[in-house]
Amino acid sequence: MAEASPALSNSTIVAAYRDKTPGSAALAAEAAEAFPSGITHDSRHLDPYGMYVERALGSHKWDVDGNEYIDYFGGHGALLLGHNHPDVVAAIHQAMDQGSHFGANHPYEVRWAQAVQRLMPGADRLRFTASGTEATHLALRLARAHTGRSKVVRLDVHFHGWHDHMTGSADHQAAPGVLPEITKNVVLIPPGDVDALATALAGDDVAAVIFEPTGAYFGVIPLAPDYLFKARALTEKHGTVLVFDEVVTGFRVSPGGAQGHYGVTPDLTTLAKILAGGLPGGAVAGRKDILDGLDFAAARRGGTEKIQHQGTFNANPVSAAAGIAALGIIATTDACDKAIASAATLRGAFNQVLAEVGVSWAAYGEFSTVHLFTNPQGLDVDPLNFDPFAYRYDQIKREKSEVVRKLRLAMVVNGVDLNGAASCMMSAVHSDDDLAKTTDAFRTSLAMLKADGEL
Repeated sequence: MAEASPALSNSTIVAAYRDKTPGSAALAAEAAEAFPSGITHDSRHLDPYGMYVERALGSHKWDVDGNEYIDYFGGHGALLLGHNHPDVVAAIHQAMDQGSHFGANHPYEVRWAQAVQRLMPGADRLRFTASGTEATHLALRLARAHTGRSKVVRLDVHFHGWHDHMTGSADHQAAPGVLPEITKNVVLIPPGDVDALATALAGDDVAAVIFEPTGAYFGVIPLAPDYLFKARALTEKHGTVLVFDEVVTGFRVSPGGAQGHYGVTPDLTTLAKILAGGLPGGAVAGRKDILDGLDFAAARRGGTEKIQHQGTFNANPVSAAAGIAALGIIATTDACDKAIASAATLRGAFNQVLAEVGVSWAAYGEFSTVHLFTNPQGLDVDPLNFDPFAYRYDQIKREKSEVVRKLRLAMVVNGVDLNGAASCMMSAVHSDDDLAKTTDAFRTSLAMLKADGEL
């Protein structure tokens, strides 16, 4: 386990966290002997150590020490319906009783695909994967094969998983372990800059443009809806495949995702998280002629080489059953609207607290998320009138800082678990009582930060 920084080691917040979570500390020490940094997902990195959870239900979870928390991590955004929704759990048990893996086609995969097609406007055909990273990787391969081009355009700070095409920086420095030749074929442009997109496409040599349709990290850096329409027009003009990464936004912004909400249909869509009802699963959905790159008969007819795509757990029956159940609930209830309303209430409550205590932060976001801008540059911010579009994207992008870490620890001490960037991913089952207790915890945590010398 990595040694905590001096600022954290001397913190009364850290001391309170350690006092509350000795079981997590013990498990973290064991994990450090098995995993790099003692973790299995980068966003779970937390000094002095992360919380170890034993069980969860609805909008709450319990750690190994028996402490109860209101949960806003939300399974990294996968749990719009909360933890262990009874209908989803029943579907999982039924599928598991029949067998977890047949090594064969099965009825669940067909019903799962049909559920997606009923909701997602651009889903003429689908191919399931085991994760969102696999989905974005496959989408780019399909786009390059379809267009015969090699370049990909993506928006700076937008996240599409960890495969080689989705790493690197604006100055084309390859990430560790990534071939420079791959990075040179990925063009990074500023988010929301239509002129930069037009320039990047001018040579008619770009296979795909990929971005998150609500902005980086589900709107931490929001993207104006008008950008979607202009990107659609430009990609059509230049014969470039438009890919919406709806791994987070799919079935959360609306039952039809961001594309259904805004009325802009991409050529390909990548999905995961909510898609599989809280279990592992992803997909690429889109135009039939592009997905034909995976089709044996289409390859024979066209005299082309078929794109190879395997995956031991693609469309496994248990994930498929969970996905069918979850998407059915989302299609027939107001789950999306409930989560969206709860997020709006919590954003307003947080901003009222910030204004009352005189902290120049802001809670913002759209749909079912609450982002906290902790203002590391000391900008003139009014929490009651905060407009993220008024700032450059590099001013509001996520920053890992001591104050964010301490805020997360303080919120845990006060019974609330925020996600890795101190944001809240809302579910349809967060109650009014949850929101009130979370607001009280936020107020108390700010006082703890002041006492610790951070505000």
